[in-house]
Amino acid sequence: MQFWKKISQEECSNYIDKALNNNVDFSKRVILGIPVSKLDGRVFYEQASFLKEAPFLRAIVQNPNHIGCHTLSESEVFFKGTQQIERELIELIAVDIFKAEQGQSDGYVAAGGTEANLQAVWIYRNYFIQTFNAKHSDILILASQDTHYSVVKAANLMNLEHIAVPVQEDTRVINEAELDRIVSEAKQRGKKYFIVLCNVATTMFGSVDNPDVYVQCLTKHQVPFKLHLDAAFGGFIYPVVNPDNNVNFTNEHVSSITLDAHKMLQAPYGTGIFIARKGLMQYVFTKEASYVNGMDITLSGSRSGANAIAVWLILAAYGPNGWYEKLKMLLYRTKWACKQLDEKGISYYRNPSLNIIAIKANHVSPQLAATYGLVPDAHHGAAKWYKIVVMEHVEVEHLQLFLDELRMQ
Repeated sequence: MQFWKKISQEECSNYIDKALNNNVDFSKRVILGIPVSKLDGRVFYEQASFLKEAPFLRAIVQNPNHIGCHTLSESEVFFKGTQQIERELIELIAVDIFKAEQGQSDGYVAAGGTEANLQAVWIYRNYFIQTFNAKHSDILILASQDTHYSVVKAANLMNLEHIAVPVQEDTRVINEAELDRIVSEAKQRGKKYFIVLCNVATTMFGSVDNPDVYVQCLTKHQVPFKLHLDAAFGGFIYPVVNPDNNVNFTNEHVSSITLDAHKMLQAPYGTGIFIARKGLMQYVFTKEASYVNGMDITLSGSRSGANAIAVWLILAAYGPNGWYEKLKMLLYRTKWACKQLDEKGISYYRNPSLNIIAIKANHVSPQLAATYGLVPDAHHGAAKWYKIVVMEHVEVEHLQLFLDELRMQ
């Protein structure tokens, strides 16, 4: 690990203080030109004693605006202290988790995985338009049928066609014959450029797509493509417990990655992460944002620097070894539950490197699912699957209670 280290609570607090001191202090400096201030003091009392022990809350009160992409160019100088933390966070994740070369990634902390996926499609749509003079109708988005609904949002917002690639029912593996048929027919209809969203742990199943399946098919058909990894759920677990993988930047075809820190990392909501190889973010420069230093290049524009600090604090509190130990504990609980399901002859799907169990719906009554908060694959119409996500609050004794009632059905 080059950047990911465990840091004591005191060291973290001091580091955040130093960063906040390098940001503008509205109470000490006369700032006339920017439409932002610290949080309203009538509601958010900045002198509260507990803030001394809470660096994340101190950052919220000081209200840094992280508009722009700080790994790329100049940004608003008023918040340079906390921007540096975000810059370090992106480099840590890119290099130490996704094996990027040092200094070869851009990215930012987005409002969530949905925004990060939209950012990717926005970049690649513009890339094909600017590089190949493509029309919107020339571009097709490919993603498996299990892909997060943000792919549909992206297609709608970017005025692009999207096709869901079928998967095998029990293994959730991409149907390669269907993929080949889809690409062949798309070419016949005039599609020339392809944007791929490849899953690193789908929301419902925790299934991981093999990006090489897409690469081999699209290379065979000799069409230009860009490949984005949606690792919103799996990004902070799959590559950590399964380091020998092809869903990282050592795979030359991977151009960008989405993560969600407010899932596995238990960060506050609004901590999605987008990371891309150098040379791609520029395709979405908004030149009209000329009053923003460095111009804006992100879908969200203004965003809270406190969210980047929250993610940095969590990673620093655990360090790589502490985080690995936590993940192994969650995987142990998941494996334990699967063993009980095997003994009961209950059908389910689980990727062995993930903490999601999708149980066939015929084994679970709607009443039992409601009692334990299981999530169906469809709220409208008949469910085929119910999922369990073994997070930190899900202990073995909770799983045992569910399994006991499942046996009695």
